[in-house]
Amino acid sequence: MRVLLAEDRASLRQALAETLRRAGFDAFEAGEGKAAMAFVEEGGYDLALFDLKMPVHSGLDLLRASKARWPLTPVVMLTAYGSVEVAVEAMKVGAADFLAKPVDPEHLLIVVRRAIEVNRAERVHDALSADLTRSPAFQDLIGESPVMRRAQEAALKLAATDTTGLLLGETGSGKELFARAIHRASPRAREPFVAVNCAAIPGTLLENELFGHEKGAYTGAHETRIGRFEFARHGTIFLDEIGEMSPDLQAKLLRVFEEKTFTRVGGVRPIPADVRILCATNRDLEAMVAAKAFRMDLYYRLNAFPIRVPSLRERPEDIPLLADHYVAHFRREMGRPNLALHPEALAYLKDQPWPGNVRELMNRLERAAILCGADGLMEAGLFGGSTSEPSSAQAPPPFPAAGDPEAWLAAEERWRAAQVLRLCGGEGRRAARLLGISSGRLARLVGEGEGAE
Repeated sequence: MRVLLAEDRASLRQALAETLRRAGFDAFEAGEGKAAMAFVEEGGYDLALFDLKMPVHSGLDLLRASKARWPLTPVVMLTAYGSVEVAVEAMKVGAADFLAKPVDPEHLLIVVRRAIEVNRAERVHDALSADLTRSPAFQDLIGESPVMRRAQEAALKLAATDTTGLLLGETGSGKELFARAIHRASPRAREPFVAVNCAAIPGTLLENELFGHEKGAYTGAHETRIGRFEFARHGTIFLDEIGEMSPDLQAKLLRVFEEKTFTRVGGVRPIPADVRILCATNRDLEAMVAAKAFRMDLYYRLNAFPIRVPSLRERPEDIPLLADHYVAHFRREMGRPNLALHPEALAYLKDQPWPGNVRELMNRLERAAILCGADGLMEAGLFGGSTSEPSSAQAPPPFPAAGDPEAWLAAEERWRAAQVLRLCGGEGRRAARLLGISSGRLARLVGEGEGAE
C-alpha cells in the first residue's frame, strides 16, 4: 500500500514515515506544499496524510486538489491546531479523518488502516450497487457434469494466479458467473469486482467509461470523472463481449497490458493500473484476427489462459440442479414457499435445446413462477409443454375474442401485471421489477384492468 505523507517538520515527518514503513506501507515524503502537490498530480496512492499548515500549498489546498483529481483516495489531515472549525472544514472538503499532533504511532496506524479499509468497503459496495447484471444466474457455479467440472477446475487454477483470463462461450452460458468465481477465489477477493459490458456501451463512450476523463476534456465535462479501471484498483475488472471493442480502443487496452498504466480522456499523465483483467466473448477471436477485425497482439495477451464455458446443451444432466436452485430462489424472492416444479415440466425442460443457455432457463422458470396458480405447481404447460392433469390456475382470464390480437395481448399484459402484484403482496416496486416495467406503467396496467372488470 502506497501512502503519501506531506509534513514540513522534518523530524516528525521522518518519524511518521518510519512508523508507516515498519507497518508494511510504502511511504512517500514531501517536506512542503509544492513538492506535495507534484505528488498529488502524479497520483497512485492508497492514502494521503497532509499537514494542515505548510508553505506554498496548505493541507486544505492539497486536500481539494487530491479529491478533485483522485476522488477515491482517502485523505487524513494532520494539525496542531485541532479546533472544531478546522476539522469541520476539512471534513466538508472530503477528509476521511483528522489527527491532532503530537501523533501517537499506534493511533496513526489505526486511523490509516481504518481509512483504507472503509474506502475499500465503500468501493466494493458501490461496485455491487452499480452492477445491474447481478441475478440468480451469477451467484454460484451450479453443475456436476464432467464438462462443467473441467471448466471449474480450470477456473480455480487461474484464480490462484494474477494472469489474464479469457472466458469463451455462448451468450447466457454463465461467463460472468465464472469471472466472479475466479475473483472470489483470488488474492484480490476483498477488493472490487467491476463488470463492463463492451457491447452495451457505444464505442464513442466506452473509452470514457473505462478510463474516465479530465475536467474540460470535452464540452460538458465540468469535472474530473474516474473510469472503471480506476474504480477497480487492486481488484478485478471484467470486460464482457471484448470482441465488440473498436480497433482504436483495442490499442489503448493493449497499452494497459504492456505499461500497466492508462490515461484519462483529455489527460496526459499516466495512471497506474493495478488491476486483474478478465475478458469474455461469444465470438471467434481467432477468426476475427485472421479477418483483421481484432488485433493479433491483443488477442495473444488475452488468450494467455482461455477457459471454455460449456453451453447448457452440453450438460443436460445439470438442468435438474439448476432448476432446483432457481425455484428455491424464486420461493424466497416471491414469498411463495409452495412453489414446486411438476415432474413432467422437469422432463420437458431437459428435452429443450436452450439456445439462450442458463439465462434462458432462469427467465422461463421465473415466468412460470409468476404465472402458476395458488397451489404453486409449475406445470409443463407454463413452459409450452403439456400436463396430464391441467391446473385451473392455467385457465385464461376473459380475453377479447380472437381476431383482435392487439386487444388480446393488452388484456394478457394487464392480467399478468395484476397476478404478479397479487403474488408480491401489493408491493408495487417489487412487482414492477419482476415484470421489467416501471412502477408507473404497472399502476396504469392495474388501473386499466380494474376499469375493465
